[in-house]
Amino acid sequence: MADMGPTNPTMRIATSGLRAQQARMRVIAENLANANSTARTPDGDPYRRQVSVFAPQAVDGGQGVRLARIEPDKKDFKLSYDPGHPAANADGYVKMPNVDSLIEALDLREAQRAYEANLNVIETARSMEMRTLELLKK
Repeated sequence: MADMGPTNPTMRIATSGLRAQQARMRVIAENLANANSTARTPDGDPYRRQVSVFAPQAVDGGQGVRLARIEPDKKDFKLSYDPGHPAANADGYVKMPNVDSLIEALDLREAQRAYEANLNVIETARSMEMRTLELLKK
């Protein structure tokens, strides 16, 4: 039997945000893991930074979010002078990934905060439901 998730529409909308931000954090982690990778040959390209693209998602008459796709970042690769490197070109430059660790760290923090905000929405909605049940029992 498939998991239907929360029954409260507010919780389902927030859950869509949790899933989207979780996927975004995985993409950021992959970018960070490959920030220093290079091509194996002088004419090859190194790892290209990936970017998460979100799209709206209808959830119970509300607006949730989903990860629509992951796109490569079109920014140029960085060049590093290292003539002894196997991937160095004729001028001694090695193409480095277009990943900026500072940008990735900032993106990760933003994704974490969005994730936490969605968790807070779920916890608040659950607390309100429980309080409503308590009031109905009286």
